[in-house]
Amino acid sequence: MTEYQNILVDEPIEKVRRITLNRPQKRNALSNALRSELFAALEATDRDDGISVVILRGAGPCFSAGYDLASDTRQDQPFYTAGGLGNWPRHVVEGGFRIWDLAKPVIAQVHGHCLAGGSELAASCDLVYVAEDAKIGYPAVRSISPPDNQFYPWVMGMRRAMELMLTGDAMSGSEAAAYGFANRSFPADMLEAGVLDMAARVAKIPSDLQQINKRSVHRQMEAMGMRQGIRAGTEMQALAMATETTKAFIAQVQGQGLNTALTNRDSTFGDGRTAATPTK
Repeated sequence: MTEYQNILVDEPIEKVRRITLNRPQKRNALSNALRSELFAALEATDRDDGISVVILRGAGPCFSAGYDLASDTRQDQPFYTAGGLGNWPRHVVEGGFRIWDLAKPVIAQVHGHCLAGGSELAASCDLVYVAEDAKIGYPAVRSISPPDNQFYPWVMGMRRAMELMLTGDAMSGSEAAAYGFANRSFPADMLEAGVLDMAARVAKIPSDLQQINKRSVHRQMEAMGMRQGIRAGTEMQALAMATETTKAFIAQVQGQGLNTALTNRDSTFGDGRTAATPTK
């Protein structure tokens, strides 16, 4: 099996491959190096006749806190996306649909923080199971932009999506399941067993039929405009990058460091790094 630097790959039960984001010291921040390995592993698995289902999870205390803002996302992207304005959000969306278009079902196993790009990654999966105490949201709306991959209205509906977009607040895993982001929530110590049980059930159906079952749901969402709508959302993200607020935040990151900038961002909300009981 291929050696990776930023992910772990194992097969916990028959016909199931598990990919673990493995940058726990960085809260599994989604660098392009990690994303390159992730897409390579997903595509290799999709070609493997011995595997029927993929589980995607994070090592350490969380699933993923989002994209690696300390890196230059324009460099070493895992696949080609046309350059120019909006390159990054279009690249993110193309990555999400690469997962969407795989033949094998992909299950997200979410614990701890699942924020910003982490939530975009989880939402690109076919099934999402979360720990009840997970924290899921898109806090970047407070300082940078709406999502690159604006899936929230599609899976949660307008009102709940709007509340998250206008506050940057996170929802718990229990709320995420109730709102439609996730299929189901589990107590944290039961999450892995619950996901493996579901993966085993999904793997019982042969892959030649299962890929059609998966696409039958996707085609209905696409008929309602989901693919076009999410792609159109990349233009909103690119436009937000030109606002004075975003330019000031980026300057603060460059001048004072990411931790200081995020602490300042969340200070008036009392969450994130400024919560009374730190959660990350």
